[in-house]
Amino acid sequence: MIVIIDYGIGNLASVLNMFKKIGIKDVCISSDISIIEKADKLLLPGVGSFDAGMNNLEKSELIPVLNKKVLIEKTPILGICLGMQLLTQKSEEGLKQGLGWIDGETVKFNFNNNAHLKIPHMGWNYVNVKKENPLIDINEKKRFYFVHSYYVKCKEEQSIGTTYYGFDFTCMINKENIFGAQFHPEKSLRFGMKFLENFVKL
Repeated sequence: MIVIIDYGIGNLASVLNMFKKIGIKDVCISSDISIIEKADKLLLPGVGSFDAGMNNLEKSELIPVLNKKVLIEKTPILGICLGMQLLTQKSEEGLKQGLGWIDGETVKFNFNNNAHLKIPHMGWNYVNVKKENPLIDINEKKRFYFVHSYYVKCKEEQSIGTTYYGFDFTCMINKENIFGAQFHPEKSLRFGMKFLENFVKL
């Protein structure tokens, strides 16, 4: 069973609908700890600010069960957009500590020398896959949909994909069973469908 974690942030229904489009029935949206405990895979979506996301996870009392599932049981998890950023240790956007599962931080785009580049980075862009991974073919250049003002800086070995927007920034991360995507697979049509299909196969 795949559980899309409901912590009060993000358009969870669009993620659920994309799973349904690719024929996955054993998937649900939940904040129920007993349901999350039974999950074979977890998905952490999110739209909004870093501190709001962490505050909601804390208020929902979900962090202990997520730490158990991810760090001890090694359940595969995919963080999307803000969900990916919450996997890091901290963010320039706020004061809260992140989940800290990824050795890195979330920082804001700064285009002092490229004033024509808008923030947020919004729209379709290519992902350059740097390392073999189970979610996206290293030999195929694919486009995904982005909407974000912050990006993740992490250890080189945990960055598996980059996108160019003024400079190359990390848009995909992986550490053992932990995956993150800065783009929105649920908004990325056939590219996103294939990406989520591969996550299901993990």
